[in-house]
Amino acid sequence: MHALPTPPELQLLRADHAPALRAFEEANRAYFAASVPDRGDAYFRDFDTRHRALLDEQATGACFFHVVVDGDGEILGRVNLVDVADGGAELGYRIAEQAAGRGLATWAVREISGLAVTAYGLTALRAGTTLDNPGSRTVLARAGFVPVGDIQLDGRPGTGYSLAL
Repeated sequence: MHALPTPPELQLLRADHAPALRAFEEANRAYFAASVPDRGDAYFRDFDTRHRALLDEQATGACFFHVVVDGDGEILGRVNLVDVADGGAELGYRIAEQAAGRGLATWAVREISGLAVTAYGLTALRAGTTLDNPGSRTVLARAGFVPVGDIQLDGRPGTGYSLAL
């Protein structure tokens, strides 16, 4: 008999996540670059400085950065709420290639939507994705987001979404 795998956990970003987060970003760099702009070499060169800056920004309440962690402490994804203002925030997320296609992104977006209300007092979330990213569009729809119009993301056509909480 096999033990059930430990369910993932959504954790607020901390300083001690830095090594695992860097490993996650490096391991998935090419995978992510296929659907979103590459972070660039400077991101990795200055990773520790950037990580500290994110934590400083998070401390102001302007953003809330989260990691999806498995039972072994490996980071499987990121789910962030940025530009928090007037009861709303912009949602962003990315899931590791090895964990894609198993419902983890939908679970994580639903989890962060609940936290947005209970922990951060938000009433609405916004998101966007490119038209050539059907997986992300599916995740947003399954999590209750509705399309609100056409947008451009880094010069690529996309759709904006909204979720009333």
